Amino acid sequence: MPYAEARDGTKLHLKDLGAGEPVVLIHGWPLTGDMWEYQTLALLEAGFRVITYDRRGFGQSSHPATGYDYDTFADDLAAVLDACKVERASLVGFSMGGGEVARYLSRHGAGRVARAALVSSVAGYLLKTDDNPDGVDASVFDQMKAQIREDRFKFLKTFAGQFYGVGWVSSPVSDALLDWTFILAIMASPKATIDCVDAFGRTDFRPDFAAFAGVPTLIVHGTGDKTVPIEPSAHAAARGIPHATLIEYDGEPHGLFATAPDRLSKDLLAFLRS
Repeated sequence: MPYAEARDGTKLHLKDLGAGEPVVLIHGWPLTGDMWEYQTLALLEAGFRVITYDRRGFGQSSHPATGYDYDTFADDLAAVLDACKVERASLVGFSMGGGEVARYLSRHGAGRVARAALVSSVAGYLLKTDDNPDGVDASVFDQMKAQIREDRFKFLKTFAGQFYGVGWVSSPVSDALLDWTFILAIMASPKATIDCVDAFGRTDFRPDFAAFAGVPTLIVHGTGDKTVPIEPSAHAAARGIPHATLIEYDGEPHGLFATAPDRLSKDLLAFLRS
């Protein structure tokens, strides 16, 4: 089945590959489910069933004008599980995809969740507030939206460099991979790209942490992540989620699925087999 249908009729493009224990990989902004190429291959070769899908407004899913909030995203994930007839799966969320994992658990419960992994995840609270002094200033998100409105293509080219920690002298990824990232990103609708900045930047997931109780949880985050700073995200999640395991990748940037693909695949496999 190439599509799942959300409650409002939005079509969610999905890929359901392999057999064995199901693992659902949830992509980050502003990419698609195809960002998980390295991990998908590793999981398939290890005997897992791998399900990826494009978030509404991104990739080959429908591009509606509304629905870019985490309650809707969590319900969309539930629709994917229904369409794939998954009774119990491990959920792995990257960046804003970690928000889906957190909100799904608080909104739909843990009955269908075997394990949860948050990779470079926004789960925590990114916005700087009086009770979240290590967060990101609201002006950063406002500037991002303004730049996307002015020249989305230029913004995405520049954003990819920070995403992967590209410097003046060296880069941890190839030019070809940067081109691939740009192609995935421009598949999204401008409306989704802009609205999701507020979704991942201004949603407080700390109240959702209680819903992880009883769910084995892995947190992976790069200490060099300049896109999603580690303190208000991974460190907050490690403090708030009972018995979570935190693995820090020293110096790694946000896009560690591509800058440290073998290490991430190895850590995910060890966690899934534990």
